[in-house]
Amino acid sequence: MLGFGTIAKKVFGTPNDRKIKATRPLIEKINALEPEFEKLDDDGLKEKTEELRKRALEGEDLDDLLPEAFANCREAAKRALGLRAFDVQLMGGIFLHQRNIAEMKTGEGKTLVATFPAYLNALTGKGVHVVTVNDYLARRDSEWMGKVFAALGMTTGVIYPNMNPAEKPKAYECDVTYGTNNEFGFDYLRDNLKSDLAEVCQKYHNFAIVDEVDSILIDEARTPLIISGPADDRSELYQKIDIVIPSLTEDHFTIDEKTRSVTFTDDGNEFLEQQLHARGLLDAEQSLYDPESTTIVHHVNQGLRAHKIFQRDKDYIVRDGEVVLIDEFTGRMMAGRRLSEGLHQAIEAKERVKIQPENVTLASVTFQNFFRLYDKLSGMTGTAATEAEEFQEIYGLGVVEVPTNKPIARVDEDDQVYRTAREKYEAMIAEIRKANEKGQPVLVGTTSIEKSEMLAQMLTKAGIKHNVLNARQHEKEAQIVAEAGRLGAVTIATNMAGRGTDIQLGGNVEMKVLEALAENPEADPAELRAAQEALHAEEKEKVLEAGGLYVMASERHESRRIDNQLRGRSGRQGDPGRTAFYLSLEDDLMRIFGSDRLDKVLKTLGLKEGEAIVHPWVNKSLERAQAKVEGRNFDMRKNVLKFDDVMNDQRKVIFSQRREIMGAGDLSEITADMRYQVIDDLIDSHMPPKSYADQWDTEGLYAQVIEKLGVDVPVMEWAAEEGVDDEIIRERLVKATDEMMAKKAVDFGRDTMRDIEKQVLLQTIDTKWREHLLTLEHLRSVIGFRGYAQRDPLNEYKTEAFQLFEGLLDGLRETVTRNLAQVRPLTQEEQQQMMAQLAAQQAEMKQAQAAVPAGAADARQPAAAKSGFVEEDPTTWGNPGRNEKCPCGSGKKFKHCHGRIL
Repeated sequence: MLGFGTIAKKVFGTPNDRKIKATRPLIEKINALEPEFEKLDDDGLKEKTEELRKRALEGEDLDDLLPEAFANCREAAKRALGLRAFDVQLMGGIFLHQRNIAEMKTGEGKTLVATFPAYLNALTGKGVHVVTVNDYLARRDSEWMGKVFAALGMTTGVIYPNMNPAEKPKAYECDVTYGTNNEFGFDYLRDNLKSDLAEVCQKYHNFAIVDEVDSILIDEARTPLIISGPADDRSELYQKIDIVIPSLTEDHFTIDEKTRSVTFTDDGNEFLEQQLHARGLLDAEQSLYDPESTTIVHHVNQGLRAHKIFQRDKDYIVRDGEVVLIDEFTGRMMAGRRLSEGLHQAIEAKERVKIQPENVTLASVTFQNFFRLYDKLSGMTGTAATEAEEFQEIYGLGVVEVPTNKPIARVDEDDQVYRTAREKYEAMIAEIRKANEKGQPVLVGTTSIEKSEMLAQMLTKAGIKHNVLNARQHEKEAQIVAEAGRLGAVTIATNMAGRGTDIQLGGNVEMKVLEALAENPEADPAELRAAQEALHAEEKEKVLEAGGLYVMASERHESRRIDNQLRGRSGRQGDPGRTAFYLSLEDDLMRIFGSDRLDKVLKTLGLKEGEAIVHPWVNKSLERAQAKVEGRNFDMRKNVLKFDDVMNDQRKVIFSQRREIMGAGDLSEITADMRYQVIDDLIDSHMPPKSYADQWDTEGLYAQVIEKLGVDVPVMEWAAEEGVDDEIIRERLVKATDEMMAKKAVDFGRDTMRDIEKQVLLQTIDTKWREHLLTLEHLRSVIGFRGYAQRDPLNEYKTEAFQLFEGLLDGLRETVTRNLAQVRPLTQEEQQQMMAQLAAQQAEMKQAQAAVPAGAADARQPAAAKSGFVEEDPTTWGNPGRNEKCPCGSGKKFKHCHGRIL
């Protein structure tokens, strides 16, 4: 008998069905306009853009402009790219415009979908940001879709790391700007460290379309973006602690794999104390439990985590003498990212590489709070439904599953569970061989570099030709993925999340054409393309006969979404395909989440060596385990966000104040208000209200007035006068300081004084905010202990953070007032001394240059100084060495920049 919920769904449809049905009238309108827009010439499309832009700026609602804008954009894409958007792509575009996440399967053309809402929302003149997961995709998509925007009369920009700073504001001024989440986030932080409003890049946070939205807004949400400066070098401390860790035994600590944490036992604490005393890291009389031992205990804990939790080739790799982190969800290297609180240094000590100094945070923001700055946010991905609750609760985004253009023809097999990892891998090799013999391309997904390389060795031993894609082959990523659909191809990949290049059956035609052109540069591109397309069609037919792409996974990820991303690589655009997961009781997920009971069941059933258990119930129980892990991870992210929200409110206040200061021409009123507040505080503290004159601390007030206000006035004499109260002294101090500042304005010149006030204000805000961030970090690390006293750590954090912020504002007023009181013009003698020092430095530089032999001087001469050199034209660069700085000015080595081998 059917339940009420099932009957209701059959009658009324699911909420998702109703949303899709609601877009049908809009799509019919867009389709009805198609003949009208086909008649327009190329200039007509641009004129239409100007008309729509004018209507948008005059206040017409974007929803009313949508059918015409989408029809215009579809026609432009048809002419510029030869691609006519399907109805489901228009549907995806409508959902994006309506602040939703469009879940669209792999190969459904999400890149083109983004152009529709981007074009519509860019009509307001406030710019649209399209966010991708890596620089390759940002550049590729901006060039590719830039042709569509150009046909519509709109501009397209792209931002990337190590970009020429002068070019970045131009990229942001474009109608549509492509870039990575990291680059947009860091630019926001950099903007809020600048001192001139003209240098600020991100003028608006109008509308962002986030590609691979689940990867960016969920997987990376807990990682804050931090701009930092170097702190004191303490590499010796890390090295000494690292020597202690290997001497610990299993009795000395306990590991919790579920929470990825490790703690010392009582025996471990005792042993550790002895070791630290013996090595002079802890004073003889000092215990681990003393407050003075906090720092050393913190670093020992980080050393233990580095050794026992963080694994080489899974969590990080060592490359060119550097520890480079690996994203657990995408398998990508996260160059430039470092773990905080000394953990990265502990891993460097463990791996015996150069220990980089710790950093002091100058500015930070989480992706959660950065993307919530946008007036409007939307996203696209192949897999979001399992995280719909989080998207709704944190970002207010709905998730809509957009139907595929053609029905899915892929077969998803039930999971196969083996008792041991050895049996599982042997079964996989046998299955790969079977598929390979009939020419079926195989994509094997693994969860770590170590496992992908182990599987690669097994395939080599079995004589099966294959490609490996992991963080070590990062540069060849697009090429390897493009080849993965060729006849008989075997590709091993760590987490296929957000790879961005479609696996097309028979291979990628574009890649084949580029390869053929590289081999024969003189050939006619049109002829080469025709030949490659004919070969591709033939190969694709054979691959289809062999059953399409076979996706095989070596274990389940703790997130169902990552598994679905891997599955989604097969069966694009209605192609046939097959997916299967091969598991063992020794896999991390199975081992951590109760494989003991399953092992007993398998033994009871009499499972033989090499046999697997295959049943839909196994799939369901695994999905339940994954859902539990996802729920726990969501709670952790939610908790981090609650704490970060406290700082975020303060960050918004500080950053908006900075913007106001940068935009203001005259700040004398603000600095005067600060000065008056300082005077009020001084009077209140030394001459409390309703107190008698003999209770006043006039000596203390006099000393503070000289120190904080920079004026020497007879405060004690004033106080001794008959009938003088605190209000009269306040007025006299105000008058004295006003006169002093007016004189400074005359001495410096009014404009110079205004510039000095601006610089002092901005520098003081930055210094105080930096100190405040450090204090909040320390507070955050210890606030959890308040829970033992039955007090809510979050409420305690909010209260104390607010008090600290009030202290920041008080300190800001005092410091600005003191610094402005102390500035004075240089005397003539001081100016002469300064000029003499500069002249001496220039003379030293000239002598040093003269001492260098002519040949050496030429060798050291920067490329830009050599004749005929043009920074933007690689043909003028000659032959730079692989390890030399790239002549483009990026600051990278040539082999990592323009000399990179794709």
